[in-house]
Amino acid sequence: MELATVGGGCFWCIEAVLNEVKGVEKVVSGYTGGTVPGKPTYREVCSGLTGHAEVVQVTFDPSVISYEDLLIIFMTSHDPTSLNRQGGDAGTQYRSVIYYHNEIQKEIAELVAKEMAPYFEKPIVTEISALQTFHEAEEYHQDYYKNNQSAGYCSAVITPKLAKLRKMHADKLKNISA
Repeated sequence: MELATVGGGCFWCIEAVLNEVKGVEKVVSGYTGGTVPGKPTYREVCSGLTGHAEVVQVTFDPSVISYEDLLIIFMTSHDPTSLNRQGGDAGTQYRSVIYYHNEIQKEIAELVAKEMAPYFEKPIVTEISALQTFHEAEEYHQDYYKNNQSAGYCSAVITPKLAKLRKMHADKLKNISA
């Protein structure tokens, strides 16, 4: 198993998307990339003052899904050209970011960003940085979509995002129905 850590807006969305990918064993919502020491809380991260990003840490089987394919799914599941904003979520905590765990992941992330650039009208602004300390988010954030599908944010934002994902990457997804 390998780890990948990415952020692209609210971690509830990215978690829901990556949970559907074949070869993904576990997705944990959390925070990283901040400048304030200690474990931040959701309220602190949402203030934008800690420098942390909302991210997910993904445990995946590289014999089923490559890191490159995982990043392509990630990059097409949010807007990597939008600086510090995804939909109605605005602030540095919602930045598009790939936190690499080693130099190979860094090279792959840079390659994916470069290869995907022509598919977007605006420049990709996805940050590619070394992973710092990953802090697991509070329990109520874990499996948020799975546990709250009828909530307004989930039905208005996440469900349509999953429908788009199913059309674009059907061959790489588990047999999950929404």
